[in-house]
Amino acid sequence: MRAAAWVAQLGVLVVHNDPVVEAELSRRAPAGVSVHAARFESPTSTGAEYTHETWQNLIAHPDIRRGLAQLGQMDLTAICLCFASASFFGGLEFDRGFTAAAGELAGGTPVYTAGQAIRAGLSELGIRRPLVVAPPWFTAPTFAAAERYLAEAGYEVAGLVHYQLGTGWDTVQRHRLFDQGGRWAVDPDDVSRHVAAAFPPDADGVLIPGSGFRSWDAVAALERQLGVPVVTSNQACLRRLLTIAGLHDTVPGGGRLVDAHP
Repeated sequence: MRAAAWVAQLGVLVVHNDPVVEAELSRRAPAGVSVHAARFESPTSTGAEYTHETWQNLIAHPDIRRGLAQLGQMDLTAICLCFASASFFGGLEFDRGFTAAAGELAGGTPVYTAGQAIRAGLSELGIRRPLVVAPPWFTAPTFAAAERYLAEAGYEVAGLVHYQLGTGWDTVQRHRLFDQGGRWAVDPDDVSRHVAAAFPPDADGVLIPGSGFRSWDAVAALERQLGVPVVTSNQACLRRLLTIAGLHDTVPGGGRLVDAHP
């Protein structure tokens, strides 16, 4: 069998202990689309809760600068910062400032954030009032920041569901759940059941942010059950790449945003 030609290459900047981004993107990417990662130290690696961000602070991070320079030398189609929380805390100014500075460090390779990809996905699907589904490690400051970010972009949050892990995780501080292994304990089928049970009648879609939140496999079931489109961070990241590359490939079973025939 002849191998498919390489048609687009996506670079991703991910926190050092996030396995989900590459796993979901590599599995779902159309033939000929490759995924290449650079990592940076997680802001929560010291045990501190993540509650604030500016583009100036993140672009000064040595890992970020090194990763952008290295990815920029690979002739990639585009690079995505797969860390939506940074956009939430930094606002639209973060997206503008970071992508401009990052593009220079990457030698001119287009750079976008997960926040920008999410907003593009919501807009493309006509979602204005999403139910937001928060990963188990999100805390109250992140909830508030996500709502501010979406409001600044012209969206209204119809409700917020905080996905919970099982009782065995009750003793772990919420903001430490990801670093303590909670990223491996997310069950997409359970995510689907949890969201469907809490879906408000006035919502016109579902947003599941969190690049490290294994949720893409819940999208197809949710869209069938609820009759509304669903956007996840990694799904939106891939859709943004396909748009930049001018590709019309679909991802069967990946949700309306990337599948023309859900």
